[in-house]
Amino acid sequence: MIPIGDSVRTRTFPYVNIAIIIASFLVFFYEVGFASNINKLFFDWAVVPAELTDYLDNPGDHSLRVLFTPITAMFLHGGWFHIGGNMIFLWVFGDNVEDALGHVGYLAFYCFCGIAATAAQVWVDPNSSVPMVGASGAIAGVLGAYLVLYPRATIATLIMPFFFWTAYIPAFLLIGFWFFIQLFNGVASIGYAVGASEGVAWWAHVGGFVAGFLLLWLFRPRRPSVGVGRPRW
Repeated sequence: MIPIGDSVRTRTFPYVNIAIIIASFLVFFYEVGFASNINKLFFDWAVVPAELTDYLDNPGDHSLRVLFTPITAMFLHGGWFHIGGNMIFLWVFGDNVEDALGHVGYLAFYCFCGIAATAAQVWVDPNSSVPMVGASGAIAGVLGAYLVLYPRATIATLIMPFFFWTAYIPAFLLIGFWFFIQLFNGVASIGYAVGASEGVAWWAHVGGFVAGFLLLWLFRPRRPSVGVGRPRW
């Protein structure tokens, strides 16, 4: 299922959300140009759980760069489908959360959710040497906030593999189902050598979502949420 629009109207222009999307694509285009040495780029700027946990235990043995990887990793992606899927979700849901939290509050919220997502995955699989990349943990936090703010919204969704079939699904059902899938796969991945089973950091999604759900109460909306209308995209 691919969301393509929602029924919530925004009252402010989503400067921060659009800036994050543009920055993510710019970094991805840089990755494409860096293809001959992409592994070095990932190991330098993605989150490597084993390296991060070792840094926290022995900070003098590593570059300070390691401490910034939970942020830099959010702008790295593993391919066109990876960045395309993430940015579609961010485009549909992020503008409404930014509208509720304000521009500065949304930026801080997004970063906190991304860091919490990294912490969750590293806690589950601290010895993994597989680089973690992508904005999906932070976006999961956006979904958690959206669920609290707009549970009665309607999401226009393309149903795979029938891309011509658009379904209109209540936000609490779509996001609730998405979270169930992440949690189910996260539990199923426990015990494997690599927690990011099949290349997906399931616990980062779970951790980011829970963080967004809870952090929303700290980043209280500056004004009541708007009403909902017909889905738009």
